[in-house]
Amino acid sequence: MTSTIGRAPTAPHNGFGRFFRDTATLTGRTLMHWRQRPVSILLTFLFPVLMVLMFGYLFGGAMNLPGGGYMEFLVPGMLTMTMLFGLESMVLSVTNDTAKGITERIRSMPINPAPVLMGRTLADMANGIVGLGVMVVTGLLVGWTAHRGIGATLAAMGLLLWLRFAFAWVGIYLGLLLKTPESAVGVQVIVWPVGFLSSAFVSPGTMPGWLDAIATWNPISATATAARELFGNPDWAAGGWATQHSVALAVIWPAALTLIFLPLAARQYRALSR
Repeated sequence: MTSTIGRAPTAPHNGFGRFFRDTATLTGRTLMHWRQRPVSILLTFLFPVLMVLMFGYLFGGAMNLPGGGYMEFLVPGMLTMTMLFGLESMVLSVTNDTAKGITERIRSMPINPAPVLMGRTLADMANGIVGLGVMVVTGLLVGWTAHRGIGATLAAMGLLLWLRFAFAWVGIYLGLLLKTPESAVGVQVIVWPVGFLSSAFVSPGTMPGWLDAIATWNPISATATAARELFGNPDWAAGGWATQHSVALAVIWPAALTLIFLPLAARQYRALSR
C-alpha cells in the first residue's frame, strides 16, 4: 500500500511501527521549539496563575458561595480554562508553521498525515499537563484542596485533559483554515466569550435566562462542574439535567468535538496544496 502527501512521491507504508516513529519525531520537533521561545512559554503558564490571583483576591470577596469559599469554586474553573487556552496557542503554532513554509516542507516528505497531526496533538497534551501541574500547585498555595481521594482526583484530571485533547483538534483545524498568524488573532474573539459564558467563574443562574441556558450547556461548564464534583469542591446549587449529569457531559462533549474536528483537520491538511 502506498501513501501520498501533497506533491510528495509515493513511499511504502510500514504500518504501526512507521506511524509511531513519525509521530514521536514530529512530537519531539514541536517540543524542541519550546526552548526557542522560553519567555512565551513561561507567560503561557503564568497567565492562568495571574487570573486566579485576580479573580480570587480582587473579586472573591464579593462572591457569597454557599458551602465553601470562592477560591475552591474558582480553581476547578481555572483548571478548565487552562485547557481552553491551549486552543489559542495551537492555532498560533499551526499558522506560524504555515506562514514560514514549514508545513509545506513536511508535506513534501513521504509522511502520512496522521503522524503530523497527532504529533502536534501529543506535544500540546504535554504542554497541557505542565500547565495543569502549575495550576494545581497554585491552587494548593491559595487554599484549594481536593477532598475526595486520589481516584476521584485522577478522574477529574483525566476529564480536564480529555477536554484539552478535543480542543487541540479544534485548534489544528482552525490553524490550517486561517493559515496566517494575523488572522489567528481573531480566535481570541471565540475563546474568551466561550470561556466566560460558562460556570468557570460564576453560576450560570446569575445570568439572564437565555444566557443561563447557553452557559449551562457549554462544554467548559460541563468539565468545570464535573471537576468540582470529583474534587469535592463547592458549587452553586442548580437543577437540570446538565448539572446533575455533568460528569457524563464532560465525557460526551470532548468526544463529540473530536469526532467533528479530527476528520475536518485531516481533510484541511490534505487540501492545503489545492
